[in-house]
Amino acid sequence: MTIEEKVGQMSQSTSLATPFSENIKQEIRQGRWGSFLNAGSPADRAEAQRIARQESRLGIPLLFGRDVIHGYRTIFPIPLGQAASWDPALVEAAARTAAREAAAEGIRWTFAPMLDIARDPRWGRIAESPGEDPYLASVLAAALVRGFQGASLDDPASVAACAKHYAGYGAAEGGRDYNSTWIPELLLRQVYLPPFHAAADAGVATFMTAFNALNGVPASGNSFLLREILRNEWKYSGMVVSDYNAVTEMIAHGYAADASDAARKAVNAGVEMEMVSTSFRDHLPALVKSGDVDRKTIDNAVRNILRLKFRLGLFDEPIPSPATSHVTPDSLAVAERLATESTVLLKNRNDLLPLSNSIGSLAVIGPLADSRVDQMGTWVMDGRAGDVQTPLAALRQMLGDSRVHYVPGLRSSRDTNQQEFSAAREAAGRSDVVLLFLGEEQVLSGEARSRAYLNLPGAQDALVDAVAAAGKPMVAIVMAGRPLTFRETADKVDAILYAWHPGTMGGPALAGLLFGRTVPSGRLPVTFPRSVGQVPIYYAHLSTGRPPLASELGVPAGTPVDPHGYTSRYIDLDFTPEYAFGYGLSYTTFEYSNLRVSAATVPMGGTVTVSADVTNRGSREAPETVQLYLHDVAASVAQPVRVLKGFRRVILKSGATETVTFSLTTNDLAFYNEKLQPVTEPGQFEVWIAPDSAGGVKGSFTVK
Repeated sequence: MTIEEKVGQMSQSTSLATPFSENIKQEIRQGRWGSFLNAGSPADRAEAQRIARQESRLGIPLLFGRDVIHGYRTIFPIPLGQAASWDPALVEAAARTAAREAAAEGIRWTFAPMLDIARDPRWGRIAESPGEDPYLASVLAAALVRGFQGASLDDPASVAACAKHYAGYGAAEGGRDYNSTWIPELLLRQVYLPPFHAAADAGVATFMTAFNALNGVPASGNSFLLREILRNEWKYSGMVVSDYNAVTEMIAHGYAADASDAARKAVNAGVEMEMVSTSFRDHLPALVKSGDVDRKTIDNAVRNILRLKFRLGLFDEPIPSPATSHVTPDSLAVAERLATESTVLLKNRNDLLPLSNSIGSLAVIGPLADSRVDQMGTWVMDGRAGDVQTPLAALRQMLGDSRVHYVPGLRSSRDTNQQEFSAAREAAGRSDVVLLFLGEEQVLSGEARSRAYLNLPGAQDALVDAVAAAGKPMVAIVMAGRPLTFRETADKVDAILYAWHPGTMGGPALAGLLFGRTVPSGRLPVTFPRSVGQVPIYYAHLSTGRPPLASELGVPAGTPVDPHGYTSRYIDLDFTPEYAFGYGLSYTTFEYSNLRVSAATVPMGGTVTVSADVTNRGSREAPETVQLYLHDVAASVAQPVRVLKGFRRVILKSGATETVTFSLTTNDLAFYNEKLQPVTEPGQFEVWIAPDSAGGVKGSFTVK
């Protein structure tokens, strides 16, 4: 290969789009591009592949990539919603479905999963995140890689996955997208890197560098991340791609002087393919000639790119014929099940839910009840609104048009016009129960959609007040891309279902939950604050030297001049979250009891089992996600008050009891010490088997 052909393989373009220009065709013949992003129609991709395979000098196939984030044609809940299912097998099935649909149209590379730990709901991209916990995120990372890549990458129905954004992007300062992150290495290794390591261990084909600067060094020029950790420590053998224009954005970061300097720093740090910007193509040949970039560095990068294309079977398989993906009964079944399992029941006063099938009529209020586009959420480049089944449509199908009184109330979630409020109140007055569909429309979450406030946008709170005046039981169904703060509204309604953006089948899933055909089982993958002023808030925090006291909850906090107590809390708001990590209600009641630890003392290198009885005290069969938490009481580096170490989904019939057992080795108790070494230290450990991060039954054991 010539140096130009090598650098061509290291370059990805977005310029293949309908109409397919003669200029691009000629550049493909010349080996100018190795990959295309968001590349035209299936017919365009097939023709581009034919030219690359049959008319270029070396016949190297192209690799077509796309953001297949939470579905391709069939749209599943947003990733944060999928994490709320705590069901890795179902998440894997959704990714497998998305891979089949994308691969059928010539897409063999997805820029997912996004594995950024996110503890700031102001950040718009929390919608794409697996949440705040490294253990849950790591389990889901492996599931997503398995789903996208299948049993083998050369399966024509598989796509190469991409672990992004490496690394630390979820800690963007101020919750603002593209912003800097400052993460001590100990915290980086303990919290932010584990999901990426899990993806690497699961065989993820590619990594993507993040937009952010980590501790002053942009991720696309960060050899500590890309060479020291990824290559040397983790022995990763896949390919590394930059994010969109991220190489040349190092100039704006103040890290690179110009495009040539950016190309030099990126490729020497370990970036092997440049997405969209052209600094590699424009400057790498000269940088190799001058000796600023070693030719071996280029050769190793191209080997990794070509190896991926070989693993995908692109050199061997026939040039694909143009094809179009469609939703299928199977894909819709997976989408409905995942939308069901992702929905979290946050409140159910007086067991209002599930509603009786004999109910007279419903008032359905809110624009999100019948907004196909908003229901899909962020990053749905190939989803089609015509495939989406909304809650309004599902409820009308279930009950008949005459029993469903629909008033949007607002034109969108951001609307402040109250002209329809009287009609909404009238509809509520002649109905037995009110369903309020609240939250965020599609454009309010996702990339470049950070928010300074987390309240319900527009006049939604006022709409709730207007409808509440009718005096009817009210259920709030919240569709959003992040945790929201809606405390006053929560106090006014009788039940709350948090549905995230649930995707194509969100309507039937919610109708089934509302009327008890299914039972809510979602659990929060992220802590919900009471106010934006609590952010960042997460369950696995340190205790501090003056931890707040439970006795201080709900008492007058005093004034800044005369505060009541000197503990780590607020003087104007309770320190606890609105809803804890792992929280979620059911249509039944589960009781946890009789925690047992297999041994009071565990030798280093040994194993301990922890068990508890979980009993369904209600009248319905239902699933429960049983969670295992641990606390290292005294260590050389202070440890969080709790950390998740396991979870199991069990289904219990009414009155049934199941003993749920978890097994831990002493390696599972390890943390990073001051020397950044993973160690397990002797000492006492507290352990909980719990329904969430704030409750459960407790025991202890000692490691010697």
